[in-house]
Amino acid sequence: MARLHKLVPILGGLLLSRGGRRMAGRHAGKLALATLAYEVWRNRRDQAGPKPGPKAAPAGRTRWSGRAPR
Repeated sequence: MARLHKLVPILGGLLLSRGGRRMAGRHAGKLALATLAYEVWRNRRDQAGPKPGPKAAPAGRTRWSGRAPR
């Protein structure tokens, strides 16, 4: 069975209420643009693949004090 997207219950609840329908009608273009931008972001993030882990820091040199070692 296909998993529902996280936003589906939120949008469903929004569209079932009178105020939600009014708000969605007034801002339909903005909602569509925001949804499209979210989908593009999610697809790019998924296609990028796993990020490499943090690089190990190079072994730092001890600070030279100017004195010769004994």
